Amino acid sequence: MILSRLATFGILGILTLASAQMKNDPSAWMMARVKYRGGGDWYNDPTAVPNLCHYLKTHTLVDVAEDEAQVTLTDESLFSYPILFITGHGRILLSEGEASLLRLYLLRGGFLYADDDYGMDSSFREAMKKVFPDRPIVELPFSHGIYTVHFRFPNGLPKIHEHDNNPPQGFGIFDDNGRLMVFYTYETNLSDGWADPQVHGDPPEKREAALRMGVNIVLWALLN
Repeated sequence: MILSRLATFGILGILTLASAQMKNDPSAWMMARVKYRGGGDWYNDPTAVPNLCHYLKTHTLVDVAEDEAQVTLTDESLFSYPILFITGHGRILLSEGEASLLRLYLLRGGFLYADDDYGMDSSFREAMKKVFPDRPIVELPFSHGIYTVHFRFPNGLPKIHEHDNNPPQGFGIFDDNGRLMVFYTYETNLSDGWADPQVHGDPPEKREAALRMGVNIVLWALLN
């Protein structure tokens, strides 16, 4: 599986492996969107991930499929994807079995990026409490490497949509070795900025900032 192979390679090895695997198995480097129960619109902004992946291919050495997989947490293919993406406006509901599988996925080297699309905050935090009862969600300082790994965001996350007019925040859950397993963005809505321009009418500079921060998230997930 790709997760076990990633753990054995350094930065240069990962980039080389990514390029080689894309030639033989494009699905190995797809991002996977999580299909969850509970009523939230897990499927919203379908152009977001493909646009981010295209931007990633044109601005880095990482070759990635310009499409997204869609998986439930019980799919056998779950462990084939190094990065999971979850978003929505509503409720997220995880069974004990789903929480257990997500916990195993993350502890074995997987990465979850979650973006609150305004309305999923409380249920996402509740779901993460089920996944990791003893691991808190903590706010990342602006000095964390995810904000500077490729593009520089010295003041943290860019503000893409207003929501409640609060400053954007980035939160994380770490494993015992200090690896960031879960990155959660709140009061920013980065993934809206990845969508096609006509979807939300964001100005070019907002979309560019959102895409750049998205690249940072993907690279941090792959290289750490």
